[in-house]
Amino acid sequence: MAGTLTGANLLSRIKDTLQDTTSVRWTEAELLRYINDAQREIVNFRPESSATTSNMQLVTGTKQALPSGGLRLIKVTRNMSSAAGSATGKRAIRIVNVDILNTQEPDWNDPTVAGDAAHGSIVKHYIFDEDDPRNFYVYPGIASGQNAFIEIVFSNSPTDLANTSATISVDDIYANAIIDFVLYRAYMKDAEYAGNAQRAQNHYQLFTASIGQGGQAQTLLDPNNDPVSNIGAVPRVMQQQGR
Repeated sequence: MAGTLTGANLLSRIKDTLQDTTSVRWTEAELLRYINDAQREIVNFRPESSATTSNMQLVTGTKQALPSGGLRLIKVTRNMSSAAGSATGKRAIRIVNVDILNTQEPDWNDPTVAGDAAHGSIVKHYIFDEDDPRNFYVYPGIASGQNAFIEIVFSNSPTDLANTSATISVDDIYANAIIDFVLYRAYMKDAEYAGNAQRAQNHYQLFTASIGQGGQAQTLLDPNNDPVSNIGAVPRVMQQQGR
């Protein structure tokens, strides 16, 4: 989800810390570039920080690509009636281990293999490879002339702030991390001055700590890790083998 904080909101805090409120040493344009760099670094560490949910139409075959600007698939959720935002949901889609699928249906990539004919163009499973984050595979594959639509969640490339009135692409909760990253880059510019190199490293450590602790908090609050329902205790292989 995009934030509501503007470049100006962040710059006022950054300038106060740098004691450069009149932009003598660091121009606003320079600091704005650092803010944009910070967003990309955050998304690199935390792909879900730019998570986008979108409906997409599948192409013929099994291999599918993320929409333009997509950096990494997070998950495929369900079949949809169309690619429109008002589309209705259909059958759920589950991830499956590619080795299991290769064993049970070695020809699943063959375009002549229709998969489950009873469900037509309905997708049952998807396959994701960490080494190829912008692409994924669906099973059964989409036959030529078939119209199939799914809902996906993916990490999107953050949009650069073109000016100080533009809002950040990541959630406002990452504001402190952005500020620390910008301060790190700003102090590195003047690292030859006494103390600035250490200040730069301190702010970078604060940046990485903020991102890391945010990830730990997310894990703790993940509904799938609810100790009462014990949903998170279900072995992943069992989830993958389910039909």
